[in-house]
Amino acid sequence: MTTTNTQQTSVTRDPWSVIGELDDEAVTALAERLTVRAADPRQHQLWADFLARAAFHDEARVLEVGCGTGVITELIAALPGVAETVGIDPSEGLVARARDRAPALRFDVGDGQALPYDDQTFDGVVFATTLCHVPDPRAALAEARRVLRPGGSLLVYDGDYNTATVALSAHDPLQTCVAAGVARMVNNPWIVRSLAPMVKAARFDVGELRSHGYIEVAAAYIPTLVAAGTSAMLQSGTIAQPLAEALVEEARNRAESGRFFGHIAYASLTAIGPTGDAATHRRTDAAMTSLPSPPTPQPNLTGGEFVTAGSAPPTADLASPAPRRDPGVSRATPAARAPTEAR
Repeated sequence: MTTTNTQQTSVTRDPWSVIGELDDEAVTALAERLTVRAADPRQHQLWADFLARAAFHDEARVLEVGCGTGVITELIAALPGVAETVGIDPSEGLVARARDRAPALRFDVGDGQALPYDDQTFDGVVFATTLCHVPDPRAALAEARRVLRPGGSLLVYDGDYNTATVALSAHDPLQTCVAAGVARMVNNPWIVRSLAPMVKAARFDVGELRSHGYIEVAAAYIPTLVAAGTSAMLQSGTIAQPLAEALVEEARNRAESGRFFGHIAYASLTAIGPTGDAATHRRTDAAMTSLPSPPTPQPNLTGGEFVTAGSAPPTADLASPAPRRDPGVSRATPAARAPTEAR
């Protein structure tokens, strides 16, 4: 929808879910959030813990869906048994950064809800803090199963973002900022709580759902949620500039005085893809993905609409061109890139 008396478009959608449509300034801002997260050793420990659950066989070809700037793709490539790693993301800007970061790996631009790969071309698929942003996670899981070889491994890691907190006491004003930041930046902050049945409905053999707690006392990543929420409330008119500045200053003071505390619960889930006839699986997929998606809870925590900082967000739904079918890359040349990747 378009706001009155302005040329700026406002949306309540998670910017990550439409990142393929955002302008360079907005993509750069999101890339900076990934840079902050990648610099945090506590995040790296969480990633090491969930990736340790991977059960890829020798000479495995593994796909990361929603690879962003390629930080986790590089970690996957270093896992035992992995011979080739491919990352895919809908943002050309993030994929360009991933290629610069890890030129020996392959990165493609594409939509996880319509993967541009042939059936049964990967031995493993990884979603790392991705499904919470995908408009239709069931379609993404169906696509993951389609491209997995029989008995292939699925590994999902995501945030239970409604547990995100910086509160030091009841009615902490910074907690309102975090809640607004989560509502603005995460399409479905509840997804971890329905992840196991969702993966099971996609006809995977579901393993254990495991918790990974993240505590932050040296303010690094979680303050970006405070900033996002403060910005969202300011832009929606819910708060005025003086209050926004005071909230940002309070977060800074807590960090400088050693009083900052933040926590987010993450979770990981392992699963094994089914064996059997691929055509039968595709018919089941078509029936499953034709069902309407469950509504995503989007509480209006600020009393106003949010806008994407740094750009006028698009009003169109996330769309992708017709997928090209990739017959796969030879195991003898795991670093090879598709012709469309030349820049």
